[in-house]
Order: sequence, then structure tokens, then C-alpha cells
Amino acid sequence: MTQKVQRSLSEKWVLSLPPIIYLIGLFLIPTLLMVFIAFREPGDYGGVAPLLNHSNGSTTLNLTLDGFKYAFTSGFIWKLFLRSVVFSVITTIICLIIGYPLALMIAKSNKKIRDFLLLLVIIPFWSNFLIRIYAWMIILGPESTVSNIVNQVLHWLGFAPVDLLFSSAAVVICLVYINLPFMILPLYANLEKHDVALLEASRDLGASKAKSFWQITIPLSLPGILAGCGLVFIPCIGMFVVPELVGNNCSMMIGNLIKQQFLQTMNWPLGSVTSIVMTCSVLAISLFVGFLASRSGGLKYARK
Repeated sequence: MTQKVQRSLSEKWVLSLPPIIYLIGLFLIPTLLMVFIAFREPGDYGGVAPLLNHSNGSTTLNLTLDGFKYAFTSGFIWKLFLRSVVFSVITTIICLIIGYPLALMIAKSNKKIRDFLLLLVIIPFWSNFLIRIYAWMIILGPESTVSNIVNQVLHWLGFAPVDLLFSSAAVVICLVYINLPFMILPLYANLEKHDVALLEASRDLGASKAKSFWQITIPLSLPGILAGCGLVFIPCIGMFVVPELVGNNCSMMIGNLIKQQFLQTMNWPLGSVTSIVMTCSVLAISLFVGFLASRSGGLKYARK
């Protein structure tokens, strides 16, 4: 018996060793380095200053809290963070409004076409991320059919024409397009497991379709809703490619600032501080939303 237990434990360690090495090498170590760099001083020519300062005949550590002081007192950084949160919330809400009916339709569809519908949701992942963004740049361009139709409608309504490309609207549109599958897939995985007998029982007791949907389907799908919202909101808030390609100065997000600090201005300590502040803020928001969801009672009902 002891040999079987030891063999089982050894097999578990062998199976868990690759992901442990992956997480330590590509997540834990870079995170610790970023935290350490956040307390360093910026170098004269970019990067970070030497760790040890040998001036005045003494050796001191070049560690400082100036980066954190600047990050917490800079209105520009908090403005970018607030804008990123707003864009992420709008994107999450739109993805939920579009994705929930689609996921429900796929879950209730015939098994013969269900796999095909799921394939249509996954197909965008087969193409390169940048290619999809460039495609939207063509779709939203000033000479595109979409822009001509929108401006024609605005002209009939008495409004001035607008540029769809290089605007906040273009950023939100592209964010919704990119993250919509991440909302549909967890919702489908949840809705597909619902027991149809519960809806039939509610209909037999006199409940309407709308009442059955709001009192049975929605509470049971809360885990899928929270999972989808998390998978959409968290990547959105740190996005920098989309605002850089289809946005303007008024749609710059916190991810763009972090990218600029590391690759352009070469102020690595400030970039690390901004990354830490963003990460901690996202974790705080996620924990707060999860706390409210658990207190609402919906998740308890869904787990029964």
C-alpha cells in the first residue's frame, strides 16, 4: 500500500512539475523582478540606476519610493486608469448583452449544428491578432462603406459627419470584437449544463417564459456570467495594441503608458510601479465584485 501511495505521489509530481516550472519561470520570477525594479531609481540613460551607490566614500542602496509617490499623486496616471476601467466596463457590458443570447442559442440548438456554431465562435482565433485589427481599420476607414452609411444617416438627422477610425468608439468596437468569444464560451459551458426539467416545472406551476428565465436561468448562469466578465474585463484594462492602432490621444489607456515607459522613455521603475498599481487595482475590483456576487445569494442558489 505504501509503495502505491509513493508511486501515486511521484506521478503527481511528475505531472505537476512542467506547469510549476512554467509558472515560476514566466510568472513568479518576472513579477518579483518587476516589484524589485519598482523600488529602484531610473538610470541616467534609461533602465535602472546601479543598485549600489559608492559616492562620498560610502556605499548605499539606490532604493526609493519616489515612483510610488508619483504614481499615487499623478492625475494623468489616474485619468488613464479611470479611462481604461470605463472602456473595460463598457466592453464587458456590450459583450454580455451580445454574448448571452448567442450562448443561450448555441446551448439550446440541435446537437448536429452545435459544434458548427461553436466553431464559428472560435474561428477568429485562427487568424493573427494584428491582422484582425488591421481589418477593422479598413472597415472603419474614412472611405469605407460603414463610414459612408453612418455619416449619411447623421447628415439626414442634421448632425456633422464623424470619423469612426482613430476614436474612442473604434477602440470599444475592436475590444468587443476581440473579447466576445471569451464571453460566449464560459456562458455556453454553463448554459449547456442546465436542467430543462426546472424550466418545465416552473411552466407547469404557472410561471411565464420571462419569469422562468429571470428566476431560474439567470441565477443558474451567474457563475458563467462572472467567469465571462472576468475573462473580458481583466485583459481589456491592460490592452495597449488596440488604442495604439485605432485610437487617438483621447483614447489612450494605462497599458499604453506602461508600454511607453518600458520601450520609449525607458523609465523602467515608473513602468513597474504603474504595472503594480494596475494589477493591484484590478485584483481589488475583482475581489470586490466577487464579494458582492457571493453576498447576493445568486451563486449559492446556482451551486445547489
